Amino acid sequence: MTTLRYEVVDVFTDRPFTGNPLAVVYGAEELAGSQMHAIAREFNLSETIFVLPPTTAAATYRARIFTPGGEIPFAGHPSVGAAVTLQRAGRFPVGAVVQECGAGLLPIVVQSTGLATLTGGTPTIGPELDPGPLLAAVGLGPDDFAGPAPRVAGCGLEFPYLSVVPAAVARATCDAAALRSAGFDDVEVFAWDGDAVTAHARMFAPAMGVPEDPATGSAALGLGVWLVASGLLPGDGTFGYRVLQGAEIHRPSTLDCTVTAAAGAAVSATVSGHVVPVAAGEIAVPPFVG
Repeated sequence: MTTLRYEVVDVFTDRPFTGNPLAVVYGAEELAGSQMHAIAREFNLSETIFVLPPTTAAATYRARIFTPGGEIPFAGHPSVGAAVTLQRAGRFPVGAVVQECGAGLLPIVVQSTGLATLTGGTPTIGPELDPGPLLAAVGLGPDDFAGPAPRVAGCGLEFPYLSVVPAAVARATCDAAALRSAGFDDVEVFAWDGDAVTAHARMFAPAMGVPEDPATGSAALGLGVWLVASGLLPGDGTFGYRVLQGAEIHRPSTLDCTVTAAAGAAVSATVSGHVVPVAAGEIAVPPFVG
């Protein structure tokens, strides 16, 4: 084996050369993690996903996901992008599939239109945080803070959520050292429009080799958990919300989400988006370094 087949798709968009690009790599069963990481660094996208045989009969396929900085247990845009790409390649019919990954077994529903809906892992929510260090890390000040308080939340991958006034979103610039000093590797900065039930978001993850992500499905899932915990969405029932991301880096993306809550806490969340194919080819297998 000297080369691997790959496809590049744009996720959370219905137009090529927008959304979040993703490399889907096939046939990497014999590769070590270090070789997969080398391929991810070569593509230099937010994430590269390697599609592998499942280890359990409950899963349709297994995925390993790498940023340029290393492996992560789960991410939204690779999960949505890979599911649609595999269905288009004839690996399985439209309908419900199960992805095995570091965050467990995650259900995904794929439609014939190139749309997929991912259900995230178990919601988590942390205590309220001081907004000052996070504001400083993204070049903003106290007057830019909108509240409620920042908290770490997630559905398989956690992020700190910083709510700011609408005008501040475009001015945010991430200082990696300041963010690390605040105790974080990444941060979701957003302005919430309650009337439109929409967040204008940006996600910075410099420690993982992603200065700014065009569309972050995992962060969109966790946002629903934060919205319920913060009282901005009701604490009982299922509610839809939208995340708009990526315009500042010329990759506009749309993430349509739901969150289901009971007794004031989120119990599940979903994120949906379209996937557009843009490229395909072969990539050399990196040498193994033991």
